[in-house]
Amino acid sequence: MRKLFTVLMVLALSAGIPATVTATNGMNLEGYGPISAGMGGTSFGFHNGTAAMMNNPATLGFFADGYHLDLAVGYLGPRITATVTTPDGDIPAESESKSFWMPALGFMVKKNQWGYGFGVFGQGGMGTEYSSSSWMSDPSMGQNTALEEGLVNRSEVSVGRAIVPVTYDVNEKFTVGVTFDFVWAGMDLQMAMSEGQFQDMANPAAQNIGTISGSMVEAIGMFYEPFGGTGISQLYHAYFDFSNESSFFGEAKGYGAAGKLGLTNEITPAVTVGATYHSQTWLQDLETSNAKLSMGLNADPGAFQGAPTGTYMDMEMSVTGTVTIKDFEWPWVIGGGVAFDASEKLMLAFDLKYIGWESAMKDFKMSFKADETVENGNFGGLEMDANLYQNWENQLVIALGGAYEATEALTLRGGYNYGKKPVPDQYVNALFPAIVEHHITLGAGYDWGKNGLNGSFQTALENSQTNPGNGMTIPPVESTHKQYNFQLMYSRAF
Repeated sequence: MRKLFTVLMVLALSAGIPATVTATNGMNLEGYGPISAGMGGTSFGFHNGTAAMMNNPATLGFFADGYHLDLAVGYLGPRITATVTTPDGDIPAESESKSFWMPALGFMVKKNQWGYGFGVFGQGGMGTEYSSSSWMSDPSMGQNTALEEGLVNRSEVSVGRAIVPVTYDVNEKFTVGVTFDFVWAGMDLQMAMSEGQFQDMANPAAQNIGTISGSMVEAIGMFYEPFGGTGISQLYHAYFDFSNESSFFGEAKGYGAAGKLGLTNEITPAVTVGATYHSQTWLQDLETSNAKLSMGLNADPGAFQGAPTGTYMDMEMSVTGTVTIKDFEWPWVIGGGVAFDASEKLMLAFDLKYIGWESAMKDFKMSFKADETVENGNFGGLEMDANLYQNWENQLVIALGGAYEATEALTLRGGYNYGKKPVPDQYVNALFPAIVEHHITLGAGYDWGKNGLNGSFQTALENSQTNPGNGMTIPPVESTHKQYNFQLMYSRAF
């Protein structure tokens, strides 16, 4: 009991640790846990440790009676470049977000037909950062003389889960598993919108990339000369900024719930099949009151006080307020797989899964409401609603894997994972380039006594995708993405 109490204390103290990750099947990881990841992300029909809480919870029924603890860490190393096409040639920008660490843990109790436990896992996400010296740092391409320092463009989306699984062995061959998931999500965003993008989104006749509206946009329109106003000749940029320094918690946060159902059935002594359904999340809107919207303008300062002077100057205008990310959810997943013992030493696995990005990632809806303060002037209390089209497509993922028992203690693994990129060309965004498709994976496990150590290495092969722009004010941008990742897990049975 003393050992069990210690384990439970470790789990309780660790439950608050989420993870920011850059994922590869859209924004999901290709495999959860090094056993699955080493075998191409397959997991639905065989024992893969407590990571089954993220895969197919029914495979938790493969644990022997007793207590089981897994402690894991994952590293994801994305290499992302965004290249803009200009009349002077192509200009690349390399993302500086190259290292993401992902802790995870799981604890499982198996007794007779029943199993139950607790786990904390990073679900997935995306992260990029382009420096203040990249081509994205000045949307005006040098026209704005008031921009003293370049603008950092940064995104970081993270989703984590605290999971309570329950399994029941209906008989010796058939197991049912369910999970109850507490879900949290965080987001950092520093995003510069160019004048061309603003015009596209604010003009009902254009709106190729999204829409922008609200009382703040109407107020700007009263001064913006391209829209018939007087006082602002050029809007160099609009810059949304809500970000913190945490590697684990985003500035805008939201919480919710989800669940999973899984089944496994032994068809023959050599063949086991599994199936699972993961519900879409029910998340509250992500929100932070620590946000800022800045605008780079060429304007007549007197026009804002009702007394135009006719003298224009480059200037920066900043407004503080609250940002709300509306209707952000993680998608449903349905999948099935088979595990086949080809010999006494070799197991082969094949999984298919279908991910519902279409409903979860249709639009990115962000609302900014200015604080009613003296510093915000006439903008106090006004709102701006930005709706960026995403229109992601549902994604079919194919996973193949194998495990070979080289000795009684050593198991070698390998696999391949393919998931067609879900992002259409016209909506791929350099801040959210979820475009990798092909993955090669390797892994190994070593057991001694009641202890085990498993590791995996995954590489997401380089893939490129180009947003063609609108042919006028928004130039083409090519995003290139590849990854080098690993996972390591220590296991202990009690």
